[in-house]
Amino acid sequence: MKKGKAVVILVFILACVGFFGWYGTTIITDTEKKQEATADGEDVSEKKFQNIKLGLDLSGGVSITYQIKDENPSKTDIKDTIAKLEERAGSYTTEYSVYQNGDDRITVEIPGVDDPNEILEDLGSPGSLYFISQYDSDGNANYTADSSVDGGYKLNYDIQKLIDNGSVVMDGNDVKSAEATYQQESQTSSQEPVVELKLKDDAIDKWGEVTTAAKEKGQSIGIYYDDHFISVPTVSAAITDGNCVINGMKNYDEATQLATFIRVGAINLELEEMESNVVGAQLGSAALTNAVKAAVIGLILIMVFMIVFYGILGVAASVALCIYSTLTVAFIYWFEITLTLPGIAGIILGIGMAVDANVIVFARIREEISAGKTVYAAINEGYKKALSAILDGQITTFLAALVLMILGSGTVKGFAYTLMISIILSMFTALVVAKYITRALYAVGFRKEKLYGKAKKRKPVKFIKNRVKYFIISAVIILAGIVGMAVHAANGSHALNYSLEFMGGTSTTADFGKEYTASEVESDIVPAVSDLLDDKSVQVTTVSGSSKVTLKTRTLSLDERQKLEDLLTSKFNVDDSTIEYQSISSTVSGEMRKNAVVAVIVACIFMLLYIWFRFKDIRFATSAILALVHDVLVVITAYALIRISVGSTFIACILTIVGYSVNDTIVIFDRIRENLHGIKKTTPQDLADIADESLTQTLSRSINTSLTTFIMVLLLYILGVASIKEFALPLMVGLLCGAYSSIFIATEIWYVMKLHLGKGKIVKKAEKKAE
Repeated sequence: MKKGKAVVILVFILACVGFFGWYGTTIITDTEKKQEATADGEDVSEKKFQNIKLGLDLSGGVSITYQIKDENPSKTDIKDTIAKLEERAGSYTTEYSVYQNGDDRITVEIPGVDDPNEILEDLGSPGSLYFISQYDSDGNANYTADSSVDGGYKLNYDIQKLIDNGSVVMDGNDVKSAEATYQQESQTSSQEPVVELKLKDDAIDKWGEVTTAAKEKGQSIGIYYDDHFISVPTVSAAITDGNCVINGMKNYDEATQLATFIRVGAINLELEEMESNVVGAQLGSAALTNAVKAAVIGLILIMVFMIVFYGILGVAASVALCIYSTLTVAFIYWFEITLTLPGIAGIILGIGMAVDANVIVFARIREEISAGKTVYAAINEGYKKALSAILDGQITTFLAALVLMILGSGTVKGFAYTLMISIILSMFTALVVAKYITRALYAVGFRKEKLYGKAKKRKPVKFIKNRVKYFIISAVIILAGIVGMAVHAANGSHALNYSLEFMGGTSTTADFGKEYTASEVESDIVPAVSDLLDDKSVQVTTVSGSSKVTLKTRTLSLDERQKLEDLLTSKFNVDDSTIEYQSISSTVSGEMRKNAVVAVIVACIFMLLYIWFRFKDIRFATSAILALVHDVLVVITAYALIRISVGSTFIACILTIVGYSVNDTIVIFDRIRENLHGIKKTTPQDLADIADESLTQTLSRSINTSLTTFIMVLLLYILGVASIKEFALPLMVGLLCGAYSSIFIATEIWYVMKLHLGKGKIVKKAEKKAE
């Protein structure tokens, strides 16, 4: 690279750092300003903010409580209604909360919305879809034009009568799928939003007959949804392929919403709005600010560490890391991804992977310099040799994130979105940005070998020799967790300390006589209630424009309710007549839990298949997955023994460990594969030597990557509020465990399997050779 070109590249990259730094800072600042203004009760509807959409835990949103009008609704009907409300809420955001409130109420909480009226009518509407012929069998018109009603047409008869006399030719139960799309309008050639329907097989012939008859008579078929007509098209052709289009949508958002509601189907129970409020952040307004502080301090410490440890290469990595961080913020804003604590976990994991990619490259460059190559040749060769390890690790984690996005719901889906963005940007900044910065720095005069460093030849550590000890240590830890869970279960408590998100709990609403600010809630109410109930996962939400405060806790006994009531009346001067208690169901529904488990299992299968395909040996893949299972079990042990609250962030924590552990292990396996290339030796000792050498060669990389990621989470723990601490603590355990298993478990399992299992096992070969 010529010096002039190098200067242009450096100036351009520094300009990008400046621009994206300013832009990312603006987004973060606006997000915090809007959150603070909302928390203080200000009207932000007229103010323009470049802000990230935040979840209920960080920002708050709207809370809508519906009264079930049906008498004695069954548990099944309530469960089905909650599931359908969850799907409808999912059309607004990936982060939402739907739960049963008392015996006959359902509460829906959606973040990022300041006006309940935006979603109130759509969310709880019955959602029944009917296709109605223009005339009944006696020639009477079923509907007539009327510009004064919504949809421009009115029904002439009750819908049930139309069903009974056969005028309803098809309903929503006959629809197989519904998708929003654009279609060219025949008269103006413009693109109009429509909903495309695919019918179920048993409805195709019926629809063909109905549309054929309507075409011959020049009649229309009205499409009736939620008490009004949404489209009344005249049938111009018989539809015999099972495809149908609903037009007349105002915009694409309306088409998307209608498609979602059609897929979900009609709500079983009749719901009536009881109350709707704008509520404050569940974790308090300080949660986001402290998380941002932790991220900034962590990034600075990581950059200092990289520069001290890797010299000029660390400078290149630091600039690339700045671009990565600001681009991540920008992408989350551009794609309108709702950010919650699990999303922050995805970003932290992405930072760790971004650092890891650079560390892998730098270690390779130093090895090439140590082998006698010039600095420039070492740079090119280092990036070339590091490529496979980086791609394999990142693609494996990306596959997992993709599966989680497709199969997961709620928190899982939000985590997957941020993780996928982080992976793509970390690869771009490490393999493109950092590469060009390094080459440009060399071209402008940073050419001395000492600026880049040289890999020291280290004596291989005998990891494989002590494998049984490592297995015993892990077995003891996991067994301790199993025993701990069994003991707690035997004593009448749950095996794990499930929070209200998993088990449900008690919602206590009281009028405090004055409107509390978010900071007052965090400093006064939360600590007092947490100490009284010995419950760190207490959620306290304020209601905008009201002096009412809602406290969500684990299920309280009558004695605990009395103690809480005494605290509220004596410490906060609450009128006891305003205190109301309601039992609430879990906010993480059984469906969401099932989706999370299925998504993780399928993700592990895809990771196993990819590793098997890339390494041409299922023993590599199996070892990586077993190490992953080991890490998950150790983290669950930490939850069991320390009694960390198991809430919605538990899922995100486990997902983070899954992504981190596999990526860490694959880097080591890639080096083993490289060192095995072309070697025909088959003795157990030769295999052990190769494994030990590979582990030793990647040891500094494993330690450095784990250390930098750990720093980010540690700062989140130190600066975070109570709920964030409960999230960061098991995450730290998982990061340490992931580093441990990659070095002391995964490779050792692979070695044992290579000796005793599969085609070409070493022990069998060695025995035959001895004979």
